[in-house]
Amino acid sequence: MKLFRRQPLPNQGVWHRSERGHYRTGAVLPSFYFCYPACMIRRLLLFVVLSIPMFAADVTGTWSVQVKTDAGSGSPTFVLKQDGDKITGSYSGQLGEAKVTGTVKGDEVTFGFDMGGAAVVYVGKVDAAGKKMTGEVDLAGQASGTFTGEKK
Repeated sequence: MKLFRRQPLPNQGVWHRSERGHYRTGAVLPSFYFCYPACMIRRLLLFVVLSIPMFAADVTGTWSVQVKTDAGSGSPTFVLKQDGDKITGSYSGQLGEAKVTGTVKGDEVTFGFDMGGAAVVYVGKVDAAGKKMTGEVDLAGQASGTFTGEKK
């Protein structure tokens, strides 16, 4: 039985048959070439573990936030509900109360609200546990700063 269609070039090795399948002697083979089913399962598990950060963080809940800007500081409260990658909820703080909308992509979160025609936007990241978030806030172009939030 002929295992190759053409003669190998020098230093390419020769095709052989073994219990592991076909391989070339003298050739450098990738490590996955001799992978057994258990190895494939380990690789699949590794892929799943490494891809977890690609999934959206869950921000549903009540968040206590500390805001620091050039115009001062505050401690608003957000009640957020996540549906897929969309966020809805409410804001209550020094600026009054407002409805919140936003999005989540992976660990990145963007949400905000409208206060009398002025858009207040929060952009940040949620930690792996989904209990804390940090980022930047833009208060309708009038002031900007940072925020840290903790889920109650």
